Amino acid sequence: MQDLKYVKIDRQVCQWLREAREIVLSELNSQLTVETKSGRKDLVTNVDKQVEQFLTNKIKTQYPKSHILGEEGFGDKVDENTDGIIWIVDPIDGTMNFVKQRNNFAIMIGVYKDQEPILGYIMNVVTGELLHGGPLTGIKLNQAEISNIENQGLSEGLIGLSGPLLVHNEYNMQTIGDSALGMRIYGSAGLEIMAVIKGELVGYISYLRPWDFGAGKILAECCGLSFTMVDGQPLNMLSSGVVLIATKRAHSDILTIVSQ
Repeated sequence: MQDLKYVKIDRQVCQWLREAREIVLSELNSQLTVETKSGRKDLVTNVDKQVEQFLTNKIKTQYPKSHILGEEGFGDKVDENTDGIIWIVDPIDGTMNFVKQRNNFAIMIGVYKDQEPILGYIMNVVTGELLHGGPLTGIKLNQAEISNIENQGLSEGLIGLSGPLLVHNEYNMQTIGDSALGMRIYGSAGLEIMAVIKGELVGYISYLRPWDFGAGKILAECCGLSFTMVDGQPLNMLSSGVVLIATKRAHSDILTIVSQ
């Protein structure tokens, strides 16, 4: 049964994301201010910061007692002892794609209460596709209910993989890729997780931080997918490491290969 309180929040956040999308689209062909963070492949732009500030202001205005964990640091200090409502915000997921392609990037929000999943959002900014909802509202792609995801094995579908993991063959990644029908690298965790939920991929493996998977974990688990560390260990909303999302059969297939 739907919880009407969270249905209302869901509608509100969807509207914020549509507004955030317009901010990004208005800057899509402009000269960006690009900075590096941990290295030359870890980028942040003026638009990342602008979108995170926009969403942070919306959240703080409507839900002032909430805590916010934002990738670009405009939120609060959040740790394993933080309780209440926690919003995890990734203003531009796939910043390298945004800078170099002006395509293939997402905005993501995950909402947790006492570190339990409540609502998740992944928006493909260019196409406008919005995957949203949670255990108390159901999951929708735009306004269409998500149907059951076919439980295919690894050999029956495409697998999304991290480029660095594949190149260095960490966790037998090349064998995993070879065992699938093919490999895909999108460069955006949000879009790859969305692709698994839509049935376009049977799984996705990459090194992820909380803002990379905070939304996707909620959405994927609501759809019956497995979402763990690459060795099968559970992860919480503040984990960082190599993460595996897959159909249950593909998840089992991949764990077998990882353990070899």
